[in-house]
Amino acid sequence: MRAAGRDLDADPASAPVLEDTLASLVLLGADGDSVAAAILFELPQLAARVEAALPPRHAAVAALLDGQRAASQVWTLHAESTGKGNTEGLRRLLLAIVRDLRVVPILLARQLARMRHAAALPEEERQALARLTRDILAPLANRLGIWQLKWELEDLAFRHLEPETYRSIAALLDEKRTDRERYIAGVSAELDRALRAQGIEADIAGRAKHIYSIWKKMRKKDVPIGELYDLRAVRVLVDDIPACYAALGVVHALWAPVPGEFDDYIARPKNNDYRSLHTAVLGPEGKTLEVQIRTREMHEQAELGVAAHWRYKETGGSQRSAAGNAALERKIEWMRRLLEAHAEGEEGAGLAGSFDTELVEDRIYVLTPAGEVIDLPSGATPLDFAYHVHTMVGHRCRGAKVDGRIVPLDHKLRSGDRVEILTAKEPEPRRDWLVAANGFLASPRAREKVRTWFHRLDRERNLQAGREMLDRELRRMGLLQSDLQPVLGRFNVAAVDELLVLVALGDIGPHQVGRALQEHERASARSEAEAAPAQPQPRRRVPQATTSGFTVVGVGNLLVQVARCCQPLPGEAIAGYLTRARGLTVHRADCAAFLRLAAAQPQRVLPVDWGRQGGVHEAAAVVDAVDRKHLLKDVSNVIAQEEAHVVSIRGEAGRHGRVRLRLRLRVDGYEQLSRVLAKLDGLPGVEQARRE
Repeated sequence: MRAAGRDLDADPASAPVLEDTLASLVLLGADGDSVAAAILFELPQLAARVEAALPPRHAAVAALLDGQRAASQVWTLHAESTGKGNTEGLRRLLLAIVRDLRVVPILLARQLARMRHAAALPEEERQALARLTRDILAPLANRLGIWQLKWELEDLAFRHLEPETYRSIAALLDEKRTDRERYIAGVSAELDRALRAQGIEADIAGRAKHIYSIWKKMRKKDVPIGELYDLRAVRVLVDDIPACYAALGVVHALWAPVPGEFDDYIARPKNNDYRSLHTAVLGPEGKTLEVQIRTREMHEQAELGVAAHWRYKETGGSQRSAAGNAALERKIEWMRRLLEAHAEGEEGAGLAGSFDTELVEDRIYVLTPAGEVIDLPSGATPLDFAYHVHTMVGHRCRGAKVDGRIVPLDHKLRSGDRVEILTAKEPEPRRDWLVAANGFLASPRAREKVRTWFHRLDRERNLQAGREMLDRELRRMGLLQSDLQPVLGRFNVAAVDELLVLVALGDIGPHQVGRALQEHERASARSEAEAAPAQPQPRRRVPQATTSGFTVVGVGNLLVQVARCCQPLPGEAIAGYLTRARGLTVHRADCAAFLRLAAAQPQRVLPVDWGRQGGVHEAAAVVDAVDRKHLLKDVSNVIAQEEAHVVSIRGEAGRHGRVRLRLRLRVDGYEQLSRVLAKLDGLPGVEQARRE
């Protein structure tokens, strides 16, 4: 405590702010971790010492401190983007980067405390604080239904941003305050007598109308303050739901209801579970009077933020997608449950421990270089970002920077990243962007834009492109000479040309065709092996496993080794050649050395299949590219992202600014190697990536 006192003495202005912050947190029923984190954030020197010594059981305090620091990034962005209409995106970004939502009440409580003491600040700083309150914090309090903080945040921000309007409305309210209070007192007494006569116990009070709310309604209805009927309003609190309807009957019997001004939010609650009866009547002296009737439980929930009115109270801002809205709703629902659990004295550890499973965000919020927030699906890449900005930006995209660092186009973005797109002069999308396995596009909308581009090309160009893509993949798999006719039915096409067009448009991945051919060849080999005993043979040959994990038809306990010349990988078509001294050597089916040996001595060729292959395998690859800065770094990043391992890299300088990289990789099979080569082939400046 002495250390805390020294920190407070160093900044006397922080003492009243901290006191008011803690008072608001107590009002909200905040837990001990939240209170501790709020105190430490105001005392940075003490926080640094305490964080270093926090035991694991108090990790939540450190997380709450991190969340408050992360929120300062949004405050900075708000200052940079003032006047750009970006406040909705910034609110969503805040909820995305703050992983523990208990940070939000801390932020609201601190902002309210600072606004209460803002009069002592310089004009520019006071205006910035008020704009931040109006644009970010007050709407968040509204969304969470924390009315005790919401109304005061709105009024204080309005007071500093529109001082003349604020004073004029306040003066008009003061002039009529005595008459209004007298009128409400008379109405309350008359209604109380009528309710008691019917045996209904109720609490009746005038409902305060706040200055900012009055100003908004005056603007919305374009009427002077004297014509706002709900300046005269009472709220009736009863014990249960039957008493609500009984009280409503008493009100309507006492005063004539205004047609069209009755809403039953108990029988038909709002989507956010707000419940109450609203009616307007012609009260004493012929003046319009608003009456709200609800149970005490409904009122308590509304005041604590369980019933969030933001769906029908907030207007303006950008439209949210259904997926993004669902993610926001999950976070808000967690906040409501946390407040309920604490108010009822329940243990909140289980609830707080469910963050990771319940608050998995299915949207991310990234920034343009100008600070505008862009809403993208989770797993989005810089290419998705480019197509979201504009279709032609996506078509012309050739590279990207994230927070000033060049990244591959399949880099997975995170909330808060600032993305810059590097474009070429001419639009030239790549067909491999459409291959889902390459991971370039996560957004169906962006993928459709690329498909539309290629749909507009003539059929011959699509045929040629599909043929090149498929040939490149089949060459890697050793299936270049395979007949495509047997697998056409798998893809519901009648001709090879139709298959090639679908490959070009990204509807079918070339690797899918390759796998289908492999499965067809294996099925054919099994059929031939099963039919072989029908021929007159001295002894039936059956598949037998070798000690190496390969399956060789008719031979057991045979020394088997992988050929060094071609180094086949699991998933590739293979064949075996029986040597004189080294047992059986396994080659790729298209290996040139194997084809020469098989032509000379076909009797030594044995059918081989992959058995249970585990571990890692080495493979050689070649990358031909234009020599540029960070090329080696980008190549290494792609390999690391696919979880392959680099054994060695050797560069060879070529002519005209070209370079050849010879790679030796450790992979778990052909499919992983194929993914690596496909992504290397898509890097800026890479002309070809192939297996050596």
